[in-house]
Amino acid sequence: MKDTGFTTTIVHADLQSPIEHGAIHKPIHTSVQYGFERVEDLVGVFQGTVKGGFNYARQGTPTTAALEAKITRMEDGLGSICFATGMGAITAIFLTLLRAGDHVVASRYVFGNTNSLLATLKNFGVEVTLVDATAVAHVAAAVQPNTRLVFVETIANPATQIADLPAIGALCQAHGLVYVVDNTVTSPWLFRPKTVGASLVINSLTKTIAGHGTALGGAVTDTGCFDWQNYPNIFAAYRQGDARQWGLQQLRKKGLRDMGASLSSEHAHQISVGAETLALRANQTSATALALAQYLEAHPAISRVYYPGLASHPQHALARAHFKAGSWLLSFELRADLDCFAFINRLQLPIKATGLGDTRSLIIPVAPTIFWEAGPAARAAMGIAEGMIRFSVGLEDTADLLADFAQALG
Repeated sequence: MKDTGFTTTIVHADLQSPIEHGAIHKPIHTSVQYGFERVEDLVGVFQGTVKGGFNYARQGTPTTAALEAKITRMEDGLGSICFATGMGAITAIFLTLLRAGDHVVASRYVFGNTNSLLATLKNFGVEVTLVDATAVAHVAAAVQPNTRLVFVETIANPATQIADLPAIGALCQAHGLVYVVDNTVTSPWLFRPKTVGASLVINSLTKTIAGHGTALGGAVTDTGCFDWQNYPNIFAAYRQGDARQWGLQQLRKKGLRDMGASLSSEHAHQISVGAETLALRANQTSATALALAQYLEAHPAISRVYYPGLASHPQHALARAHFKAGSWLLSFELRADLDCFAFINRLQLPIKATGLGDTRSLIIPVAPTIFWEAGPAARAAMGIAEGMIRFSVGLEDTADLLADFAQALG
């Protein structure tokens, strides 16, 4: 199926391996244990010499494996590992590939919980430097002899800053650094981080890929761009066989087996089915988001709009060069004399809730909620205004959302 389009490939992905009883979808395997006719095969699965086998569901099931194969196709990667949440996936990367004394360079424009996790890393003896990743010069200036990893998001949540993705990729390649790109907001349909040299790609499956707000999940995809033979933190037990698999092997053993952030088969199935309409949903929500951003930018009650599809966005040219569209994440600020809460309460269609990438539009004031814990100074450093409103565009008809905003602003 190499010659088929993105959606065709995903819709038919389950059929690339035999499915019992002629089922169209990969079934939900709820078994925790998996038995073998020969004990030698059980030993082989434990030791990694038998591929494709299962022994205990904490490290995966046939259902999660089918989803992993689907995500790998989406990202054009070498392999993927699914986790219970996106934060589980990020945590696994940090805690399994880094050691005390290592150094990480990360964008200061990252998801609030990721920012909190980076602060926690310091308690384990890992140095973290936060930089303005919209310019590669800031990343380059922060690189040290003990730097192991660079972490960025494609479009930052909530202020939509875009990292200098291709230039950072070239920098990481030159220095032999693991380049981790969180692709959650853009999704594999709008952007493939492999094209800019990403080593590992993160997707919070909860968001765009599943898309319906009914299942938590996360994934790490190895693009095949990084040479793990030269990475000092691979444990001796995993330095055998195909070196391209060493990173994934360590992530699965340490991140799933030891840490237990395992995705359930039930949620893997829901995510897999939701993924089939990924491109259709991403195209629709991006188109609506752009129309709404243009409307808000021209409205006298709005002081600022944050959306990569607008020509006024600082990284608009980068977005146009690398992304198919601007995605569903839109933020804005009202004029200072207007009541943010009153405006949100007047909207009738968006649901006042946290979360992103749902079929339903979601709206939330940023400073008093999802970034409250960070504090005013950290919010200012991350480009988050105290009156910022974040809007995750859903699948409602564009005209209906525009009309709702018009009445609320009126």
